[in-house]
Amino acid sequence: MEPRTRIFVAGDRDFVGAALARRLRAAGCDRLIGEGDAAPDLRDAAAVDAFFARQRPELVFLLGGRSGGIARNQREGAELMLDNLLVETSVVRAAQRHGARKLLYLAAACIYPRECEQPMRPDQLGSGPLEPTSAPYALAKWAGLELCRAFARQAGGGFAGAIPANPFGPGDSIDPDDAHVVGALLRRMHRAKRRGETEVVVWGSGLAQRDFLFVDDLADACVFLMERFDGPDPINVSAGAHLTIAEVAERIQKVVGFAGRLRFDRSRPEGAPRKLLDGAPLRRLGWTPRTSLDDALAATYRWLLERDDEVMRG
Repeated sequence: MEPRTRIFVAGDRDFVGAALARRLRAAGCDRLIGEGDAAPDLRDAAAVDAFFARQRPELVFLLGGRSGGIARNQREGAELMLDNLLVETSVVRAAQRHGARKLLYLAAACIYPRECEQPMRPDQLGSGPLEPTSAPYALAKWAGLELCRAFARQAGGGFAGAIPANPFGPGDSIDPDDAHVVGALLRRMHRAKRRGETEVVVWGSGLAQRDFLFVDDLADACVFLMERFDGPDPINVSAGAHLTIAEVAERIQKVVGFAGRLRFDRSRPEGAPRKLLDGAPLRRLGWTPRTSLDDALAATYRWLLERDDEVMRG
């Protein structure tokens, strides 16, 4: 990946895309194309094709497509599925048609079966039913992965897929109806602390296990994979931060300084009981995360504090 390589981050307005753009600039890449308002609507196949024909990106990171936590998945499953399918088919096809040297696609850990041997490996995909609360979104992300795998086999390479653990960090959603678990809990505990409340509700039993990945580490892994991984079969991206929801809630409570109690509401959905990724293949390639979980949570909370007015509204 040379400084003058033409690189397109498809989805740079997403917090993962923004972190990736920062990482690429830090590596000296100064030809990031299609940023901000210069990007085409990724859901519009004709606009995406015209962009690729005009700009000719050599390397493409495909991160686009709407996502959300359990609440949004239950409320907007059809919209999330359609959005991701449109983005994937538009960008992957345009990359193939206009000769991009390589495309790296990010799927999501929810594409694994709900009841899956842990830690999860890509060869287990399709071995059982998906978690119902996220099935439409998961099917769309899985379809994108299979599309890349099919093009890689037909073309002899050039398309690679990765399955990241649950990303979090600065820029992530803190909307109460939209946020993933870390952003949602940071917001709830900060508001409770500011208001002098004595209790914060955590959805579910707290026993569900998740694999958490700081967004800057994910961005670093994306650059590593673009340079050193060819596929066609996907690879997991995991920092090995395997915790229960209760454990991560307690760590967030410490970072925020919330002195009240955590109440686990078992009437609320909590998704798959365990969702832990096998990150050994990526470690064998030479990648390791740079950020501890506690440091990552602290950095995310510092970012949230800069948006205190927004957090306290509503």
